[in-house]
Amino acid sequence: MKKAIVLLFSIVASLGMTAQNIIGAYEAYSTSENGDRLRNIVILADGYQVLTVYNSETGKFIHSNGGTWKLEGNTMTEKVEFHTDNNELVGTEVSFEVKITDDSIQIVGNEMILTKIDDGTPGKLQGAWLMSGRVRDGKEQSRDITRPRKTMKMLSGTRFQWIAYNTETKQFMGTGGGTYTTVDGKYTENIEFFSRDDSRVGASLEFDFSFVDGNWHHKGFSSKGDPMHEIWTVRQ
Repeated sequence: MKKAIVLLFSIVASLGMTAQNIIGAYEAYSTSENGDRLRNIVILADGYQVLTVYNSETGKFIHSNGGTWKLEGNTMTEKVEFHTDNNELVGTEVSFEVKITDDSIQIVGNEMILTKIDDGTPGKLQGAWLMSGRVRDGKEQSRDITRPRKTMKMLSGTRFQWIAYNTETKQFMGTGGGTYTTVDGKYTENIEFFSRDDSRVGASLEFDFSFVDGNWHHKGFSSKGDPMHEIWTVRQ
């Protein structure tokens, strides 16, 4: 089942809907073999998607995967960029048929139905972003976003997730995510899962954010308390 859900969901209109209709975040709950309640979250942006599974009570990270997609008729084809359970899937393409309603998504043949929890609004930061630089000691340091080693951040209208991975080595370095808000120039992340350190779950981090030449500047302190000033560029 996981492989099917895995390569899910950047899903455009297999039932005559437009891509904009399905952009946003979706959720479903399932039960693990030992009885834990798991939350399945999908974030859909234009051309990119990420699926993550974590313990809904403790925030313990279970799984994540994602990549790019294209639609031909009613068939969605996804090219996998990262996969925490099987890195041999990285670089492969998987096709599946989907069923879409106004408020849900389901892979045909799979019982799990993901329900929409936001539609991408208010949309200030909605989309897929790549870290393209940092500012240190007042000097901007650029990063080549075409290289295999990537740090991507996916945002819906209410949810965020960052993922660090390498499409060439197929290595997955880490991820974290949860909900976020943007109010009066402040971007606040509320962490619900963190693959490297469960103790970060429940923390809230506030940053200053602004747009400079179309890039998102993200300034504040990391979850470790270190000062940071990151630059993010919309992924094309």
